[in-house]
Amino acid sequence: MIIAVYPGTFDPLTRGHEDLVRRAAALFDKVVVGIAYSRNKKPFFSIEERVEIAREVLGHYPNVEVQSFGGLLKDFVREQNGRVIVRGLRAVSDFEYEFQMAGMNRHLLPDVETLFMTPSDQYQFISGTIVREIAQLGGDVSKFVFPSVERWLHEKAKERREQSWPSGV
Repeated sequence: MIIAVYPGTFDPLTRGHEDLVRRAAALFDKVVVGIAYSRNKKPFFSIEERVEIAREVLGHYPNVEVQSFGGLLKDFVREQNGRVIVRGLRAVSDFEYEFQMAGMNRHLLPDVETLFMTPSDQYQFISGTIVREIAQLGGDVSKFVFPSVERWLHEKAKERREQSWPSGV
């Protein structure tokens, strides 16, 4: 059985992420979507929310599992008996960082391959950061995320606006 691990923050899970999961699920016996705690970033959604969102969107794939992880990716891949790390590349700007990470992962996990996948054309420009910014400003993100994710985004954005904006503004 060949198990692939697709790690990321998925903050939020976008149609581009789902596109890669769908295609990876067709290639591998099992795909584990590993949602990272991301201590260095300040995520929009909590780890629990990101896991719940991913399970809502990806739950219909029989060979896809969603889990959270902290610490080193190499440890998570080992725990999952992963043989492949799946990474998405949207643009040349992603390549340099991902290439360095693949080299480090090859050093730490010599028997695990990194597979770079590009999203389908209609998803190449989608970024979780941009989607969050649009949602926080009340914009339409329906073309970039699934309806359940859009609801989560607008609810969280509303919460944050209410917490940070003075009343009467």
